[in-house]
Amino acid sequence: MAERAQLTQAETEKGYEVFHTDCPARDVVDHVTSKWGVWVLISLRSNNLRFYELRESIQGISEKMLAQTLRALVQDGLVWREVEPTTPPQVTYGLTEFGRDVGEPLTELFDRITRRLSPRNT
Repeated sequence: MAERAQLTQAETEKGYEVFHTDCPARDVVDHVTSKWGVWVLISLRSNNLRFYELRESIQGISEKMLAQTLRALVQDGLVWREVEPTTPPQVTYGLTEFGRDVGEPLTELFDRITRRLSPRNT
């Protein structure tokens, strides 16, 4: 897997060729807009969560896909990961400042969509 890093202010200001396949910003966008990346960012918008809490909050995601998605988002600098040295280890995830900044429009989009949908019959 290629090593990724959070985009720095200097890199952002100099611009990126986002339509070029080697653009690092393109990788971040791919991870954020992946099937599960969006839901991880939305789930972490208001609380730091442990791995099992994230898995419970995102119905339909497997442990493998959650682990892969979290790994990519951590490497991109959108999510932080803290491991408590207990047995078994307790791993907590939360949004970095970059992750909150990127996740805010996703949350707004989700909120707009849910406000416009017809009420569900339960």
